[in-house]
Amino acid sequence: MIHDVATVNGMYQNWFLDYASYVILERAVPAIEDGLKPVQRRILHAMKEMDDGRFNKVANVIGQTMQYHPHGDASIGDAMVNLGQKDLLIETQGNWGDIRTGDGAAAPRYIEARLSKFALDVVFNPDITEWQMSYDGRKREPTTLPVKFPLLLAQGVEGIAVGLSTKIMPHNFRELCKASIDVLRGREIQLFPDFPTGGLCDVTNYNGGLRGAKIRLRATIEKADKTMLVIRDIPYGTTTTALMESIVKASEANKIKIKKVVDNTAAEVEIQVHLPAGVSPDLTMDALYAFTDCEVSISPNTCVIIEDKPRFVGVEDMLKLSTQKTVRLLERELEIRQNELQEKWHSASLEKIFIENRIYRKIEECETWEDILQTIDAGLRKFVRIEGEKPKANDLRIVLRRAITEDDLTRLTEIRIKRISKFDGFKAEEYIQRLETELAEVADHLANLTRYAINYFEGLLKKYGAGRERKTQLRTFDVVTAQKVAVANQKLYVNYADGFVGYGLKKDEKAVEVTSCSDLDDIIAIRRDGTFTVSKIAEKTFVGKDILHVGVYNKNDDRLVYNMVYLDGASGISFAKRFLVTGITRDKVYDLTKGTKGTKTLYLTANPNSESEVVSIQLSDKAPARVKQFDFDFAELAIKGKGSMGNIVTKQPIKKIQRKSVGDSTLGGREVFFDSVVGRLNHAGHGRYLGAFDTEDTLLRVYKDGSYEVVPPELSLQFDMGNMVLLRKLEPDTVLSAVYYEGESKTHYVKRFSIETATLKKRFTFISETTGSKLLTATAHPEPQVEIKLQRDKKADKETEKLLLHEFIDVKGWKAMGNKLNYFKIHALTLLTDEGPEPERKAAKKKAGPATILRSTTTAAPEAEEPLPEHTGDVDISAADVAQAQAVLKTPKSQLKLF
Repeated sequence: MIHDVATVNGMYQNWFLDYASYVILERAVPAIEDGLKPVQRRILHAMKEMDDGRFNKVANVIGQTMQYHPHGDASIGDAMVNLGQKDLLIETQGNWGDIRTGDGAAAPRYIEARLSKFALDVVFNPDITEWQMSYDGRKREPTTLPVKFPLLLAQGVEGIAVGLSTKIMPHNFRELCKASIDVLRGREIQLFPDFPTGGLCDVTNYNGGLRGAKIRLRATIEKADKTMLVIRDIPYGTTTTALMESIVKASEANKIKIKKVVDNTAAEVEIQVHLPAGVSPDLTMDALYAFTDCEVSISPNTCVIIEDKPRFVGVEDMLKLSTQKTVRLLERELEIRQNELQEKWHSASLEKIFIENRIYRKIEECETWEDILQTIDAGLRKFVRIEGEKPKANDLRIVLRRAITEDDLTRLTEIRIKRISKFDGFKAEEYIQRLETELAEVADHLANLTRYAINYFEGLLKKYGAGRERKTQLRTFDVVTAQKVAVANQKLYVNYADGFVGYGLKKDEKAVEVTSCSDLDDIIAIRRDGTFTVSKIAEKTFVGKDILHVGVYNKNDDRLVYNMVYLDGASGISFAKRFLVTGITRDKVYDLTKGTKGTKTLYLTANPNSESEVVSIQLSDKAPARVKQFDFDFAELAIKGKGSMGNIVTKQPIKKIQRKSVGDSTLGGREVFFDSVVGRLNHAGHGRYLGAFDTEDTLLRVYKDGSYEVVPPELSLQFDMGNMVLLRKLEPDTVLSAVYYEGESKTHYVKRFSIETATLKKRFTFISETTGSKLLTATAHPEPQVEIKLQRDKKADKETEKLLLHEFIDVKGWKAMGNKLNYFKIHALTLLTDEGPEPERKAAKKKAGPATILRSTTTAAPEAEEPLPEHTGDVDISAADVAQAQAVLKTPKSQLKLF
């Protein structure tokens, strides 16, 4: 019994090792020699045997392949469809499915295939193929095919074996040919994937496809208008159906807001994502990347079989090995061709001598076969000598490259009389000369093998490279944080008395609303004892009593700075500190103080743009200090980590701390963007770039009714797009130029003025307030120009005139009327200059658009008896504006001309 158990154990170990080796070597992992798995190699071999130039039913090919592949027809059929969809080795006919939509191929009996011209040229050569017997010993099949191209890198492959897997990305055909040429020329190469589905790819961490590598793929999303996004390409490995399902799922989970998704995919991918009114397409685009299959990650793992062992090799090294293998195959083909040509030359030379010198007549009297062969041999030796044989004096004999064999003599006896009678010595000589020319050419190729291989790859590129340009665009993506783009579909409440936070406290009488949030946010809660925790948002969570501050926590926010003063319970000393909260573990309790008993927080503020503060500190009446009130400036403190102790403020007991003023940001201005679709400001890069704003910086917005307002860049502000003409950062030297129609005098005026008022959120009217007065256009460009369509007098024809406003009138006060435009009638007025160059940026420069958000276009002037029609501001950007912006972005800075 024990003996039997030992035997089973031994058999299991051997069998499992054999099984694992079989799966790795014979099923899952491709060979470096030809880049094919066994099933793929057997399919191609079967198709070559069947090849007659016509299409064959796939069912017939599967049946032929089953002679070599010891598995079912389903596995062979799936592998063949996979090969056919890669559009390289197999030319297809019929419905072979679509990798973009996920539609499967038709049944094998309905679809047809044949080898492509590329496969016939590159994959097969029976003279240099190594053969082995099939699994049943009845047929001969190739061990590997002599593929003279980096096929493995062109097609890509994926396989899972026992304890081992491989995932090699497909690469571009043209780039592989060019890279092979660079390898032969001794140049450095770098390869990146190219996928048949197109899309965008970030290869920052590709690392040659080795283990641990990672690539990020994105769909190509276009903004059709402010209510619709269009997906044009999808990430590799996904389908349009799966992509749409992921979008719907994210919408149902309230992660994104959409109205509907429509699939219009036909020859090209087109998935329309319709948005509700007031939803930002820019924010939705980022949310699609964060929450749906519009962005996927792939971890390549380039494992191949080299010398019957699995090896992990980078794609650049794999291409070098493939190129070297191709050179060896080309050399072997040349050597075979050289031997064939030499044999032809040898046979043609012997035949020419045999016929021209009538040696065939000397065998008529021979009685035996041996006599015939000897007679022919003796006759030939009078006219030939073997290479290496010492020549005689004045020897004119033809030099043969090898000795004459019995087979050569036998072949001469088989020449027919009809051929001898029609023999043409000149044609025979020409034929021999052509063979010698080709032999010299082959010898030159062998002597210059690298040059020959380069020409070979250049030939492949020219013959088969058309239409195989790169489909996937290489880009570098910013990481889209899910919390950053999640829809703020909840309200955060806090019950300071009982210590609860969450979005389910709406009905709690003691709870107050803090801010808007999403289901994915984390919440930070700082308590009076100086401790804090960060926890996942929930309906109701206990975070501890004596809460001082509650807010949404963003781990990537490096500008939210906390200013704090706390009393150390052990020493009685008060410390001040400025700190960031980074590198936290969720639900862990952190201490911002020294952690001694009796410690408490005296002052705490959260400053979203790292603003400093000046606070007034009043000491206790019992404090022995003579000066019991003084100011403390947080700007004098460096911003440190949450665990820093802080600086001593005073050793005396403090009675009260009050904010006296807010200082500038100590980290510099914060970049502000304006999303015209939702009419709100943001820091996330959505919409137009307005500039970097410090604490005291403000925005200027001009309204259609001829008024302006100065406002702080608060994210809570809502901008009415229908009434705004201009929105921009207010600089100290900003000059506003305006053309307006005065309703009482029915006259057009031009005025230029600086913004002199300092009252925030108060509107000031800078045109006449009489009935019928209307603003035609307003701009902050330093040198504005308008085009006016006018009549100079009643009898004059209409004409067009360009007017430089800065030359027409000087800068005056904002209450001044301005200068008249003394024309009989103005029919239309067009602003030719935009708002000027874009504000200088640093961190988000790639996302910048023009600084101006709105501008005036052609505006019809009023009739003498009628009021001016309402101004029409360009809220939406036209296709022409987009084209112009793209042209500007592509223009070198040295060639840019400011308007």
